[in-house]
Amino acid sequence: MTAVGVIPARMASTRFPGKPLTPIAGRPMLAWCHDGAARSELLDAVVIATCDAEIEDWARREGIGCVMTADTHVRATDRVAEAAESLDAEHIVLIQGDEPLVTPRMIDLALRPVVEGRAEITNLQKRLVSETELNSPNLVKVVSDRAGRALYMSRSPLPTTLHEGFSGIAAYNQVAIFGFTRERLLDYPRLEPTPYEIAESVDMLRYIEHGNAIIMVETTDDTYAVDVPGDVAEVERRLAAP
Repeated sequence: MTAVGVIPARMASTRFPGKPLTPIAGRPMLAWCHDGAARSELLDAVVIATCDAEIEDWARREGIGCVMTADTHVRATDRVAEAAESLDAEHIVLIQGDEPLVTPRMIDLALRPVVEGRAEITNLQKRLVSETELNSPNLVKVVSDRAGRALYMSRSPLPTTLHEGFSGIAAYNQVAIFGFTRERLLDYPRLEPTPYEIAESVDMLRYIEHGNAIIMVETTDDTYAVDVPGDVAEVERRLAAP
């Protein structure tokens, strides 16, 4: 086994308790995440990493692989790194459990540069289409250098619209799908948590602050993360759209 997708999930979400198993169009959100990722051409398997017996029981009933992890992890990347220690995988894709619209093409976009040796860490991004999105604290904005390496990520508007207005800037949000070499992923829990990571509550800032390159890869696929209960209706609307 060389490439595995790992979906971190826990029931004790601060803003949306029980989120992973919340029904969306009649199916738990984790089922949508798993099935979208499992169609990737590059993945050999997709498993769930959790500290909750309720999620483990559901995964076992569905025939989905599940790795139990500690219940002390603050960051999803820490949870996935722990799970990866028990997986026979050279490359790992982290798929956040609140991305029910994930497509196999998105997984392959994130993983291909890693598999081909062009990157050790990748992260998807999507062009923002409105100033409302730019101002939303639920969307993590990202700016990159000319080579596509992430410079900073923030829940605040980034970049500023002060001089050019929204139509004059290129603004992107982070899509929570990440590709890793095994070595770089296992590095994560060994790195000291960093000030901007803590201030923004953004995992990838730990890598950036320690000098690791994250290659941003643009996706144009429709995506919508579920952050709060009100987001479920929007995902169901998009699923029902022709």
